[in-house]
Amino acid sequence: MMALEDRLAGYLAVRRALGYKLARAEKLLAQFIAWVDERGEETIRTTSALAWATLPEATGSNWHAHRLSVVRGFAAHVHALDPVHELIPQDLLPQRPRRAVPYLYSDAEIRALMEASCVIPTPHRAATMRALIGLLAVTGMRIGEAIRLNQGDIDHQPGMLTVVESKFGKS
Repeated sequence: MMALEDRLAGYLAVRRALGYKLARAEKLLAQFIAWVDERGEETIRTTSALAWATLPEATGSNWHAHRLSVVRGFAAHVHALDPVHELIPQDLLPQRPRRAVPYLYSDAEIRALMEASCVIPTPHRAATMRALIGLLAVTGMRIGEAIRLNQGDIDHQPGMLTVVESKFGKS
């Protein structure tokens, strides 16, 4: 039987080839595998995954659901290769989304934000903030995309701005 550490390496390689970064998932799955190894288990079982996901008890239910969700994906991958590992049911620890409702600023609010940047004591920083607010407002870019822009990302002739390394490494 192939060790879970080897299965994890294969799982991460496949998912990363699909564009996922999985930094947190890799850390959580390594912790899960270490926890399973400490218990002397060689297979993924629903009861073990649930017990690990709900640690520590003092954390919130959405964190528990996230931890179980990470293990669920890995377990499905491993089960496809070796059915001795259990599939973890979807209805265990359902996650309640808490995503904030997006707020769309009016033109007047955007102008007010840009004008408020004049309180920044350094003129260069004030102008940078004013330009950043305007750029975000007219393009809909994410803040990280705007901050990562370089001079080479701007082509003045056709008026083109290239966003490089956006979410999921897309450009």
